[in-house]
Amino acid sequence: MKNNELFRASGIMAVGTILSRITGFIRALLAVAVLGTALLADTYNVANTMPNILYNLLVGGALTAIFVPQLVRSFSDEDGGEGFASRLVTTISGILLALVVVGVIFAPALVKLYAPEFSTPGFETEREIAVAFTRYCLPQIFFLGLFTMLGQVANARGSFAPLMWAPIANNVVVIVVFAGILAFQSAITIDSITDFQVQLLGWGTTLGVVIQALILIPVVKRSGIHLRLTFGVKGLGKSFGLAGWTLVYVLISQLGYLVTVNVATSAAVRSAQAGITTGVGFTPYTSAYYIMLLPYSIVTISIVTALLPHLSKLAIAREVDEVRSQLIRAIRMVGVVTVPSAVALFFFGPLMTEVLYMGVSLEDSRYIGFVLSALSFGLVAFSINLILIRGFNAFEDTKTQVTSIIIINVISVALSYIFLATLDSNWVTVGLGVAFSISYIVGLFVTIGLLKKHVGRLQISQFASQHGRLFAASIIGMFPFFALAQYFGWAYEETTLTMRTLRLALVLIGSGLAYLLMARLLKVSEIAGLKAFATKALQRARKK
Repeated sequence: MKNNELFRASGIMAVGTILSRITGFIRALLAVAVLGTALLADTYNVANTMPNILYNLLVGGALTAIFVPQLVRSFSDEDGGEGFASRLVTTISGILLALVVVGVIFAPALVKLYAPEFSTPGFETEREIAVAFTRYCLPQIFFLGLFTMLGQVANARGSFAPLMWAPIANNVVVIVVFAGILAFQSAITIDSITDFQVQLLGWGTTLGVVIQALILIPVVKRSGIHLRLTFGVKGLGKSFGLAGWTLVYVLISQLGYLVTVNVATSAAVRSAQAGITTGVGFTPYTSAYYIMLLPYSIVTISIVTALLPHLSKLAIAREVDEVRSQLIRAIRMVGVVTVPSAVALFFFGPLMTEVLYMGVSLEDSRYIGFVLSALSFGLVAFSINLILIRGFNAFEDTKTQVTSIIIINVISVALSYIFLATLDSNWVTVGLGVAFSISYIVGLFVTIGLLKKHVGRLQISQFASQHGRLFAASIIGMFPFFALAQYFGWAYEETTLTMRTLRLALVLIGSGLAYLLMARLLKVSEIAGLKAFATKALQRARKK
């Protein structure tokens, strides 16, 4: 798969992802405007995160890792893979339904596990609301699984875009819910929220996931695979065998995330006990994390999704050199966006969040910016690690990558608890961002070393030199604008939203143009390739 082919395959997905992230960001902004950034928001975010955690822990990671490679292999079956796909979808759906029932029954225990500080005397209301939110959100598990399975079937058949476009419908539904509440009440507090509002937020959020999944049913039918209810496990033995190590991988990853949730909510409760009710906790972390993921989701996910079926075919044909070449090519392409994004998030984090999170106080929004700057250090390593993990998936090796995630999470967990014990509670969430970044930077080198068993020695110099030039171009281009903002104190000055928006536009547009100019001067070839692709895309659009 050449650069232009990869650009073309990922281009439509990227557009869908951009729109999805824009609507998702509007959704996140409205959530903060309605619920704030303190404990009430944490009850909702912990509950809404729970289905994703449980789904990924028990099923999701395995599906993503094994479904596409196994489905590609099943295309050679007499029925073109329909039987394999139908049996897997039926089996996994049954597991997901059982998981929903068990989760609803044990919702109080789940809340205590992920947010133990809510069981602290004096926080009974927070605990009750978190349990209620959890029960309303847990049915999402089934529909998250259905969405993933249908999307992976479509991907394996070469239809990539719908998987990226479907979440837009999910976001629109939840936006309507939050906007409706905001239209009648400017803000909700832990003491003022009603049972009806809890139900509306919980069921409304779940409805978005339901619609997101159902949209993909006609897409799969058009791809040529007609799924049907098929019981039995014939031909699934290898898939579930591969899933075993993937489950270990995801389990370790989710245990690390569990620590993040625990540490963040602990910091929030301790801050509340000390009279600090703004800026601290799980909600500021997730708000910053969402922004950090924007370039990752738009570019990295789009390219990786387009690349995985191709990598699987190359791995089956034992074209090892080509697999290695494709991984390097993907890393270099992704770096053109993730490297300047990381530098921009570091330099301008508070400036961004003061504009984006206009629904909360400047103190709250500025704090989210500090967390964002801390997370930015790990963005590049996080993206490269995902690409390399797909190399393991292509060779159906779900065992070796476990070593990498163990090291990443040991570092993250250790640093998280160190920061909880040593930092003031109002800086613990920033510390979690630093822990994330350090763990993935170290983990990247571990993953590179482990991948050698499949693709031979991965020449780091093949992308490190390019990334070094990208960092140089980003820092040289953006630092003057950072210095300008610091000199005039733009990130700390109380002013109108219009003025903050104009200042942010100035530094981002100026920094972006300066980065592109410096990258061209430093002869980063992918910049020219990206420009050529964009030009051709515009020409095709005009012809239509």
